[in-house]
Amino acid sequence: MSYNRRLILTFLAALSSMIFLLPIDTTHAGHGPPSKKSLVYDTKAGDVVTISGFILDNHKEPVGEAEIIVKVNNHEVDRVSTAHNGKYICRFLLPKGQIASSPIQLEIRKTSFKKQVISLQQDEILGKQGQFSIVRDVTLSRTLGSAFWISTIVFILAYALIAFELLHRTIAAMLGAGLMLLISYTIGTINPDYHIFSFEAAIASIDMNVIFLLMGMMMIVGVLKHTGVFQWCAYFAYKLARGKVFVLAIYLMLFTAVSSAFLDNVTTMLLLTGVAIEICVSLSLNPLYMLIPLVLASNIGGTATLIGDPPNIMIGSYAGLTFMDFVVALGALCGVCMVALVIFSRLIWGKDYRSAKVENVEEHIQELKEEYKITDPTLLAYGLGVLAFAVLLFLTHGYWHMEVSIAALMGGAILVTIAIVTGKANLIELIEKDIEWPTLMFFIFLFMIVGAVESTGLLALIADWILHLSQGNFVAALSLILWVAAIMSAFVDNIPFTATMLPIVAYLSTVIPGSANTLWWALALGACFGGNGTIIGASANVVTMGIAESRGYRITFGGFMKTAFPYMVISVAIAQAWLLIFRPQ
Repeated sequence: MSYNRRLILTFLAALSSMIFLLPIDTTHAGHGPPSKKSLVYDTKAGDVVTISGFILDNHKEPVGEAEIIVKVNNHEVDRVSTAHNGKYICRFLLPKGQIASSPIQLEIRKTSFKKQVISLQQDEILGKQGQFSIVRDVTLSRTLGSAFWISTIVFILAYALIAFELLHRTIAAMLGAGLMLLISYTIGTINPDYHIFSFEAAIASIDMNVIFLLMGMMMIVGVLKHTGVFQWCAYFAYKLARGKVFVLAIYLMLFTAVSSAFLDNVTTMLLLTGVAIEICVSLSLNPLYMLIPLVLASNIGGTATLIGDPPNIMIGSYAGLTFMDFVVALGALCGVCMVALVIFSRLIWGKDYRSAKVENVEEHIQELKEEYKITDPTLLAYGLGVLAFAVLLFLTHGYWHMEVSIAALMGGAILVTIAIVTGKANLIELIEKDIEWPTLMFFIFLFMIVGAVESTGLLALIADWILHLSQGNFVAALSLILWVAAIMSAFVDNIPFTATMLPIVAYLSTVIPGSANTLWWALALGACFGGNGTIIGASANVVTMGIAESRGYRITFGGFMKTAFPYMVISVAIAQAWLLIFRPQ
């Protein structure tokens, strides 16, 4: 067996194992705690008593890993921990006929919650002939203890490192997650008040659907970029425009928006930026006047679908929203915002477009045709076929009750296999260069950090504050979520902000009447549109302007913000009006 074939088999085996690692939501499945083995008692030896129920917080969310101690006549008879869905099952044996005269108490403990001691009443006991059961749900009140303050401080420090780019965001997130776990298992072992969360809880907080979706799409795009299709599309746009620079800008913006809706917008801009610069140089046009509208279009287009922008992937996975839910709710709105972008670009850069020099249109078209060719038509045909298959699965994944990551992984696996078997690509190069491992690691550690502050109560505190500020009013809550998300995302990475807001919006959606999914759309629009506000607001912005600077076309933070921030405000205002008028569900 050849070396490449062994690599293919190893790679496919790894992907198969990854699919089976996708987390299963057992929140309402009724499974008991994994730490408690099922015990069979002989009813002849005494009365078997089973106590079960759910432990919830003030927001009616399950509390996992809460310790429950059962005492009869002040003597401990059983001790269990709740599962991640908050369920517990206790079972113990009492002497025959003593259940009516034996006081039973539940003592419930969990870091960052007030300890509760509950005396069970005789009228709660059901059953006869040696088999008795009690069902009791318990609501725990949160307390702001040592674990809360430590996790909050570490969270803020990690956020600051990410926002101000003092460390690479992956390193900052890894430091934060590692420090919280270290404190939990060292100081937290000595004093339980310092236990933030367990290793099992940290792993459970990782949304593998997001991780595998990104990985699969990275593989598909990694193969497609070797075909020259993106450069050819830029040439074709110029050919259609016939030397009219503003028309060319419109075509490129539309192509960028559509590409970003189905591919990662960072990858789209990586592939288009160099081509756009070359075309602008040949037209004696400052490339920044073309690149800024393109990057704005990239962020708008990425908002339209579940897979277009990382915040949407996170929201869809957390809230159970399908690909078509995003298209139906946000597609038309993004189209309106694209029209606004075209008008805005005409007002800001129209004069520069008109002054661009086009000496000989036909000759220039021929030059571009020679330079930007499809380099591998066969691989492109395979790639487009696999991409169409993956998109079809995206569109119908709600019908199959299938996670979107499965479609992306399968598409990536098929296309990589074709590319390797036909000798069109190198597996090692694809894995090492085209899959952005630092980005995937960043997501993993970020989910852990957010899981920690959710466990200790910070997110519940923020949710209560927003609810209090909005006084339960739908319009006020929507406006707060939309504009806070937009402004925050303009100045800090929208990925950690979105991860922080997910459980908060989930809670607000349940307690504010008539909100349905509209608050989720407010978060998605605010996080994605807000990225257009500054040069650091979205990864696509940083990548695009970085490439431009390396080519000698530098723009300052203030220079970018002066043109982009007004459009961000316009697009968010359009989004708010749209949400209030149409209230997409």
